[in-house]
Amino acid sequence: MDTKQLRDSYGINRIITGDYDAALSAKCANGIFVGKSDGAVLAFRGIPFAKPPVGALRWKAPEPAQDGDTVCEAYYNGKSPIQTACPSEQASYYPQGEDCLYLNIWKNQTNNAADKPVMVFFHGGSYGWGGTADPLYDGKTLVTKQPDIILVTVGYRTGLTGFVDLSYLEGGEDFPDAPNLGILDQIEALRWVQKNIAAFGGDPDNVTVFGESAGGGSVSLLPIIPRAKGLFRRVIAESGSVALTFSREECREFTRRLIREAGTKRMSDLMAMTEDQLKKLNEKLNEYNNFPQRDGRLIPVDPYLPYKQGVTKDVEMILGTNAEEMNYWIGEIGGVIPFRFSIPVKYENDLRNLSSEEKRRVKRFMSEMKGHSMWRMARFYDEMMFRLPAVAQAQYHAKNGGKAYMYLWTIPSSVPMRRSCHAVELAYVFGNREETIFTGQVADETVSDTVMQMWTNFARTGDPSVDGLKWNTYDGYDRATMIVSEDPYMQDDPLSGRRRLLFPLLRRMINPSYAALDYNVPFVRKAIAGAAALIAGASLLTAALILKNNADNP
Repeated sequence: MDTKQLRDSYGINRIITGDYDAALSAKCANGIFVGKSDGAVLAFRGIPFAKPPVGALRWKAPEPAQDGDTVCEAYYNGKSPIQTACPSEQASYYPQGEDCLYLNIWKNQTNNAADKPVMVFFHGGSYGWGGTADPLYDGKTLVTKQPDIILVTVGYRTGLTGFVDLSYLEGGEDFPDAPNLGILDQIEALRWVQKNIAAFGGDPDNVTVFGESAGGGSVSLLPIIPRAKGLFRRVIAESGSVALTFSREECREFTRRLIREAGTKRMSDLMAMTEDQLKKLNEKLNEYNNFPQRDGRLIPVDPYLPYKQGVTKDVEMILGTNAEEMNYWIGEIGGVIPFRFSIPVKYENDLRNLSSEEKRRVKRFMSEMKGHSMWRMARFYDEMMFRLPAVAQAQYHAKNGGKAYMYLWTIPSSVPMRRSCHAVELAYVFGNREETIFTGQVADETVSDTVMQMWTNFARTGDPSVDGLKWNTYDGYDRATMIVSEDPYMQDDPLSGRRRLLFPLLRRMINPSYAALDYNVPFVRKAIAGAAALIAGASLLTAALILKNNADNP
């Protein structure tokens, strides 16, 4: 779907005052919603799960949707949260607004069971982008091929409206939840699901939450948040973990930029802004964004600790990452040359915070990797920001008696140099094989069907095994891992050397924070010196040519 088609698909769900087809409707606590039938699949789009977070509710925790019995269309996706346009985030081209707390539901009408497994998806986008309108997340194919599944996709606040620390502003003490509003939105959506999903044929006692990237981070955090307890039974975290969080200090840089760009330190001025003014302010800020804050209130300062303490043991989990996560950012930052010159800056900033012993471990890791230093650094961040945090969660979870499964995705993209990058699995998981933004080519149907079967089997029973392929649980000994390839297989402790070297570094919480990078690092100084030498050399060569020309032409 191109961006024009996406924009043109927008519409406003309206109140129905006359007759409607009851067979296409669902009676919920906050209204009767009428969906659209597309073959065997009935889709409900744009159902509100909370009051619009506008006006006095801007930067406030979500409030439950108002109960009522109004009959309303559920034909169109809710708006995307406020964000800047980004080619890799298709929902960023869909109409945006503060009023974005809506969810979508797909059900297969050929299966009339009253207790279907429910899968609730939270989108990615670095907590600054994304939305339910992204065609990658359309549920039609999944519930067509898996007719006993109810699929839900959820919109939540991102970026400036969803993850911002306002405590440094005058009046900011009245907005204590602002650093983690997007997570609170997700919890409110899960409360709505518990209350209403039976009206769609779903079983509220069999809910699986799943997500990718920021969504994977979200579903890794939800099991350690007391107010989310009991709202779901299972978790599938794709390329996201508790490591995708910021400290209070890391969040402060975004607030500094907000104050500078807004030209005020007063919350009253920010609250007085119109939505259009807020969008314009966001355009100046959305090059940067916060991740959920380890505030000690909602999210522990050490988010691994609840896993170590067994807080999560009653939740069944699939945790996994892709083999070359970081290659995704080649496209995000404009190509291999910008990537080559940016990743060393991040790397050298992070190394400054390590002990001598930790630096020795990193040096040994880098010496064991092959290829250009750019690729070796990329593999370092694959481990520190993605794979090893997931391994840690699985290890601690299993040690306390929790059931965990681990995967490593190796199916590559056909886009040059992307390989098995971040997000490449999404088209397979949803069965939207024609969505080639990350895969580069139409995804293989047999592989997609297998992956969908794994994910949905887990949602049904807590066991993702498929016919002919047993998926063994993960523990801290065998470390059994599903290698998701064109012919999937189990392997014990893949990339074990990397794990042994770098696992002790997890306590450093290395994450994608880049808003406050120091550019006074060796790589930059060498680059500047090299550029100066080239300029000087070019100047000398130019002078010599001029002298020679003068000598030849007296």
